[in-house]
Amino acid sequence: MTKDKVLIIDDEEHIVELIRYNLENAGYDAVEAYNGVDGIKAAKNEKPTLILLDVMLPMMDGLEVCRKLRKDDTTKHIPIIMLTAKSEEIDKILGLELGADDYITKPFSVRELLARIKAVLRRTGSELEETSVFSFSDVTIDYDKHLVTKNNVKVDLTLKEYELLDILIKNRGKVLKRDLLLDKIWGYEYVGETRTVDVHIRHLRQKLEDDDKNPVYIETVRGIGYRFNDLEL
Repeated sequence: MTKDKVLIIDDEEHIVELIRYNLENAGYDAVEAYNGVDGIKAAKNEKPTLILLDVMLPMMDGLEVCRKLRKDDTTKHIPIIMLTAKSEEIDKILGLELGADDYITKPFSVRELLARIKAVLRRTGSELEETSVFSFSDVTIDYDKHLVTKNNVKVDLTLKEYELLDILIKNRGKVLKRDLLLDKIWGYEYVGETRTVDVHIRHLRQKLEDDDKNPVYIETVRGIGYRFNDLEL
């Protein structure tokens, strides 16, 4: 079986060495880049299964790298976990806005990092096991192809957006609390970061609703969470 390949983009050599050593011990292949420009080249050439991306990088910072990777057809579907020494909410939100799938703040334990990687890769694989097609309004989700279309035009969703849409649909008609969504989608307790869910819900509405300011399907239940309405279903 082919090993999952993780690309580490970080300018701190001792951190790269530590991560690479532990990834290889855990059964992953690991490649590295030490600045943003080389990181983008490596992402295109190496075609990694997942990218660990530091925010503070020379030549091009991690947020800009994330933005460029998400705009490129050859790299836009690769899951990205951002690494940062900063803990301010604005950094996390900006990273999520640009399409990052997860966020971990330095210093972190190797055990925690490996758990995050495993969770993202597990979810990526498990979604592909679906073989059904689900439609609402002019939106269709083909689970077999991991494809979402609106008016027969492909809609590009990040991994987290796809997972969030999936759990809402599978629980349609039910109100799902923000904390529950955080736990189910991110795979760990993300205490106090419910804004993360709100950011992804906003993105889903912009991509799928006819009028994202007046959503029909993805409903906000004030003070609680969100519900997928099964109108027309």
